Amino acid sequence: MNPVPVSLPFTDRSEAGRRLAERVRAYAVEDPIVLALPRGGVPVGAELARRLDADFDVLVVRKIGLPGRPETGVGAISEDGHVLFDDQALARLRVPRQALHDTVEAERVELERRRRVYRGERPAPRIAGRDCVVVDDGVATGGTARAALRMVRQAGPSQVVLAVPVASPEAVEMLREEADALVVLSVPDNFHAVGEWYRDFGQLTDGHVTAILAERGRVRPEENTARAVRIRAGQVYLDGDLTMPSALRGAIVMAFGQGRADPRWRAAASVFQRAGYATLLLDLWTDASAGGDGEDARTMGERLNAAVTWLRRATDAATEPLGVFGAGAAAPAALVTAAERPQDLGAVVVYGGRIDLAEPSLPHVRAPSLILLESRDSFVRELNEWARGRMSAPTDLRVVSGAEQLLQGAQEWRHMAVEALDWFDQHLAPRTD
Repeated sequence: MNPVPVSLPFTDRSEAGRRLAERVRAYAVEDPIVLALPRGGVPVGAELARRLDADFDVLVVRKIGLPGRPETGVGAISEDGHVLFDDQALARLRVPRQALHDTVEAERVELERRRRVYRGERPAPRIAGRDCVVVDDGVATGGTARAALRMVRQAGPSQVVLAVPVASPEAVEMLREEADALVVLSVPDNFHAVGEWYRDFGQLTDGHVTAILAERGRVRPEENTARAVRIRAGQVYLDGDLTMPSALRGAIVMAFGQGRADPRWRAAASVFQRAGYATLLLDLWTDASAGGDGEDARTMGERLNAAVTWLRRATDAATEPLGVFGAGAAAPAALVTAAERPQDLGAVVVYGGRIDLAEPSLPHVRAPSLILLESRDSFVRELNEWARGRMSAPTDLRVVSGAEQLLQGAQEWRHMAVEALDWFDQHLAPRTD
């Protein structure tokens, strides 16, 4: 008799999806989509997509089993028609590929039937350039997941992630090279079957899958509304981009010297937007001065302060919790603004920049402030620790691994965005389950 754990880790598939969400969030940044393997992966993926506010669809893949022993997987066929055999298993069982011809053809027919049932006339989801999270309720042998990952990889995603609640150690080892990241909550040594790790592991039908897909379509939030804005700040005008989610839980002003149009900063802003925060991306340098000697921390702080005032008066975020994110040359300005508005700003995140230039304002900062460093350089850290010591607010200082390459195209920027989101969530609007 197979040993059964005394306390199963997951109540049901939906709970497993909720528990996956926090681990996956750092990988679901660039126009993310969750792709679930039917049938068992669909309720897991639907809950995960809901928590991440990501697009959701199915990825139809069929296991190829031995004739007469369909539970013994020796390959898989993906929605694009590719067949992937487990040649090691076939050799061990002394079964030639040719012996599986009829099984493969039958699975092709079943795969096409399911594709029509689940997707109808909808085209396959767009994958190119996106963060794709492939989800199942668990992985035993890994053959089906491997076929799915290779199918997604061929479509040119930004990255492909496999996220599963439970998997066998052998499957994890096999799949490690197939994805950019593996997110697996439990890899038990005594793994025998996926169902052992759920209290409720009821069988799902095509009706369950189509109902979940239809429900996910009905509850998906409306698209964000975005517009360019121009804000007067003293004698100059600041150009910015305002995005308002349909379900608003707060607002974040993202300030830069220049660079709000950089695709990486816009992707970082989308992380905040999917979490329900309005974003105002703002360049504090103007065409007239372009960061000259007149653009000191005090001047830029005044401009950022004017932008916050405008946001409070002219948008639906008038009474919502408010945070400020300052990067590079705008980092000290974020702290100057926080000192000027101690009752208004709920949290601050600064990334890079000379925050010591805000020295006169630092003792007056009351908002919890997170300092993200671009490198482990000891002088940079000492400088930021000195500035941090001047502040009376709760603070934290973290080094974002690889962030010194942020503007050169490294992928670590997404971890910076998630660090910032976690800080804002903690101090503006704590998550509730």
